[in-house]
Amino acid sequence: MSRAAVHSCTLNTGAKMPAVGVGCWFQRPVEAENQETYDMVANALKYGYRHIDTAFGYGNEQAVGKAVRDSGIPRQEIFVTTKLTNSYHGKVQQGFEESFKALNIDYIDLFLVHWPQGEDPETGKTIPKGQSPTFVDTWKNMEKLVGPRCKAIGVSNFSVKNLEILLKEAKVVPAANQVESHIYLPQASLDKYCKDKGIVLTAYSPLGQPASGKSSPILDEPLVKELAKKYDTQPGTILISWVAQRPNWNTVPKSSNPARLKANFEIVKLDQADHDALSAIHKESGKTTSLVDYAEKMKKERVVFGWSVEDMGWENLD
Repeated sequence: MSRAAVHSCTLNTGAKMPAVGVGCWFQRPVEAENQETYDMVANALKYGYRHIDTAFGYGNEQAVGKAVRDSGIPRQEIFVTTKLTNSYHGKVQQGFEESFKALNIDYIDLFLVHWPQGEDPETGKTIPKGQSPTFVDTWKNMEKLVGPRCKAIGVSNFSVKNLEILLKEAKVVPAANQVESHIYLPQASLDKYCKDKGIVLTAYSPLGQPASGKSSPILDEPLVKELAKKYDTQPGTILISWVAQRPNWNTVPKSSNPARLKANFEIVKLDQADHDALSAIHKESGKTTSLVDYAEKMKKERVVFGWSVEDMGWENLD
């Protein structure tokens, strides 16, 4: 089966964002010059990736930037996303400057508010929803960044509920919203809302990302395995291809294993009937669910990093 070319989504700025990138989050703290990050990004660029997703909170922006610089690929051919961490909601300019300096790649293509909830930098405690700086306050300062060094701004982990609050006062519509999404969590309501508003969606954890030590149930879905055989590829590639084939979506799977990293980029063109069948799996009983590492605690305590699930506006997580 022939592989499909990786296309690009068009942001509301007119910029092109490749539909498949490499995510640089590790499930453990890493140092700024982390060699594993450097090797992963260097290999990704060698395999044809042109979309790199990192964050201040990942701790490895410096390694990402070095790999981009060392690649020899013209800067304008690589799309780099990074994110404002929670403790910098009240000092957006400083947060940007720190990421800009660490990356050292001339400009940042997309700068996201990593989470809607801010954090008090003195105490480390989450700021209650509605208290200053609110995410609207933070966004107004994000808007000031747009220019030659910051090509576009966006958000991450925002629901329809919180986007509606934001857009009532925003002068700049977010270019993108990065959220968990996979065949168990297609985010249908958010998908429709963002399409209507011209906001591109980026899926993180497209293969599922359950707590450490467990395997992802979506990789073991019978239909996913069946389609992997049909298209002569890996189950993970089927799941990435499903996201990449959704209009208005792109995805940033992470793997530092060279073979898996390469396979993640070798997407296939799914027949529409196969894509539709994958899109319907979440309708089966008990299968509309979050799979990220904090999901079980979130479902039990109904809290996401200090905010209630209701504050987050997240739906269909049980």
